[in-house]
Amino acid sequence: MTAVHRALLLCVPLILFAGAGALYTPFGGQIGDESDVALSTLPNLPSWVAAPLPDFSAIQDTTERKAAFFSFLYPRIVLANSRILIERQYLEALRTKTELSDTERKWLADHAVRLRVDEANGSEAQFALLKKRLGVIPPSLILAQAANESAWGTSRFATQGNNLFGQWCFSKGCGLVPLSRVSGASHEVARFSSPYASIRAYIQNLNRHPTYQRLRDVRQRTLQANKSLSGVAMADGLLGYSERGEDYVEEIRAMIRYNNLGFYDKQFRTLLADQSSDRLRELATAANAEALLPGNAGTTSLEH
Repeated sequence: MTAVHRALLLCVPLILFAGAGALYTPFGGQIGDESDVALSTLPNLPSWVAAPLPDFSAIQDTTERKAAFFSFLYPRIVLANSRILIERQYLEALRTKTELSDTERKWLADHAVRLRVDEANGSEAQFALLKKRLGVIPPSLILAQAANESAWGTSRFATQGNNLFGQWCFSKGCGLVPLSRVSGASHEVARFSSPYASIRAYIQNLNRHPTYQRLRDVRQRTLQANKSLSGVAMADGLLGYSERGEDYVEEIRAMIRYNNLGFYDKQFRTLLADQSSDRLRELATAANAEALLPGNAGTTSLEH
């Protein structure tokens, strides 16, 4: 059975939101791929993350197209979130040490720059804020925003720049010039090497930009209450993602509910029931994307 067919079995009738991906939010600086920062604690990325975005417009049946869209993105979301959890574990390990090596201090400094944490290197305040910003984003929220901002993977920015979330960049030639850009504006819509790189940059954006402090606060309160993360709840922190404000938040929530995307949150929680170092590395180096799809990524090995 193909990945598309497996996903179709999990989907309810889906609704198509017209005009998705028309509004974008400044990212707040130059963005790039994972290689931009020294992440020495992470295993090498599996080769399948370099795969280009499929031609979703070629799939005529709407339900099948959406199922294919979710099946393509979900393994990349699992990969990105698993790698964040590896970094988080390493951060916690450093926090318990009485003395840090130069290499460990550099790791902290690099991540402090990447996540915009302006605290003394190695201080308790730095550890606390880095932990808050090294957090996962529920798959349902990522899937809904990707669908909304990229018109289900068919927008110009998605097909030509692997940009699924409308993220901006601010240096000439860093991306694609919006056709509707007003006179005098200099921003471009960022171009990424792969859809995975777009997902990783999007998660980093939510984890570090001041606009999404509310989203991070919702996540922190949820975790402190020992409750499960919810895309519907965390969407409350997206008021600044679009000039439409609350209407945009409600549209994202409606997409999550109608498309039954909470299913992917539950699958992700099941997948991470075991958060041992070995399990996280197994998820972060899965030999193929299909191994991470619902129904395939149980407790068995992902190497074959």
